[in-house]
Amino acid sequence: MHSNHTMVTGFILLGFSGVIENQVFLFPIFSCTYIITVCGNLSIILAYKLTPSLHTPMYFFLANFSLLEILYVSCTVPKMLSSLRSECNAISFSGCAIQMYCVLLLGGTECYMLGAMAYDRYNAICHPLSYTVIMSEVVCIQHIVGSYVIGAVNALIHTTFTFSLPFCGSNEIDHFFCDIPPVLELSCQDIWINELVIFVIAGCVIIGSFIVIIISYMEIILTILKIRSTSSKKKTFSICSSHLIVITIFYGSGIVMYFRPRSSYRIVKNSVLSLMYTVIAPLLNPFIYSLRNQQVKSSIKKIFLHKIKF
Repeated sequence: MHSNHTMVTGFILLGFSGVIENQVFLFPIFSCTYIITVCGNLSIILAYKLTPSLHTPMYFFLANFSLLEILYVSCTVPKMLSSLRSECNAISFSGCAIQMYCVLLLGGTECYMLGAMAYDRYNAICHPLSYTVIMSEVVCIQHIVGSYVIGAVNALIHTTFTFSLPFCGSNEIDHFFCDIPPVLELSCQDIWINELVIFVIAGCVIIGSFIVIIISYMEIILTILKIRSTSSKKKTFSICSSHLIVITIFYGSGIVMYFRPRSSYRIVKNSVLSLMYTVIAPLLNPFIYSLRNQQVKSSIKKIFLHKIKF
């Protein structure tokens, strides 16, 4: 059937090769971004581990979310830096499949972890008297494990459907990592089934968790409006607004990337959209949560000063 084509056994990640003159500047920028992202999220994890007063469901979820962000950014940026440094953009067929699986696993997990964090805030604000019972340690762990299970199943389905396709002809992926839309463009077979799978499965993961978040925050906003104390309103809204900023960046770019028509794949630059949820969101996470949270800031400051003394 494909006798006139050379079957693809590996891929070339074009990444930012279209801006060769700027690659000398991109390497230090993305290097610093990666270091700041890892260190910033690691500081939140250490603050949680070393500060007993932070051992609450909210900070338990935040610490796990920070770990997820470190893993997430580590799936794409190191390979991108390697390509910028050595101009070796090749990635094997199996390497591409593994990278796609890891990105989808962590991306799907993040969707439901954000949903779990919204559910936690809903119970803390709307049901404060029964909060510790509802959000027990066992329940929190179940939410985390469940998020990873959903992410793993989601990633397995998409990766299997994508790499079961025949790839022939061009092996150049117009992206800086192996993501579904740009990889599907290289298939020499009709991909309508894959597009259907994206809309159905990804729709359940992204839209499903997004609905949970929306419902949770609608209830939260209604409860906040009933609070008489202005200072309490501001404090409660400040905590929730941090979560909403992360949600807006992550879901906004993710929805546009995976649910836009195929005809617009080349109109909207894949790399720019993907940078938002794979690099920018993990980078902003520690700043959004720590700078807007006095407890986290105080804990990180104490840990830092303690290390300096020794």
